[in-house]
Amino acid sequence: MSIEDGGKQYNNYQPPPPKIANPAPLGLSGFALTTFVLSIHNAGSSDVPTPSVTLGLALFYGGLAQLLAGMWEFKTGNTFGATAFSSYGGFWLSFAILITPITGVTVTPHAIGIYLLGWTIFTFLLFIASFRTNAGIMVLFLFLDLTFLFLTIGTFTATTTTVPTKIGGVLGIITALIAWYNALAGLLADHGITLPNYDLKKTD
Repeated sequence: MSIEDGGKQYNNYQPPPPKIANPAPLGLSGFALTTFVLSIHNAGSSDVPTPSVTLGLALFYGGLAQLLAGMWEFKTGNTFGATAFSSYGGFWLSFAILITPITGVTVTPHAIGIYLLGWTIFTFLLFIASFRTNAGIMVLFLFLDLTFLFLTIGTFTATTTTVPTKIGGVLGIITALIAWYNALAGLLADHGITLPNYDLKKTD
């Protein structure tokens, strides 16, 4: 090989692209903790008497951090993850606006019900799309959709009963635990440790 040939090979050298870390554990963790705290309130616990305690989490962890995780999912080419994390990051940011007194935003229970109904429908669409992910993600969206459904019913019937909201709170706690499990599975996968999580992706 001549010096000229070596120079040409050197000039054509392309360094490998930097490895992008898996953003899913971050998005799942932000979603899980924020959902967990709010769900304890919805379940009727006196330890979390008001949803305002969720404000900081809704703004910075469930909101901003999850939104950023969604943006990085776009970079990895994961359309499902990008749509889910970005959307629920937006959900928590919008929820933070609703419970922040300084914004002056006042909404009726009926309006909140419509708001939650919209998220129930959207989550059902993601539940259908999750059939090609894995069992952990599919179960997560099943319980999340049931959570939104009972919270929606609870909001529309708030003047007569609080039972649906409390059920939604319990379902939300379960949803958070499932999200944490999926986050742990993603974290351990980088170390070669596989947690049970049946793959539902279509195989050729």
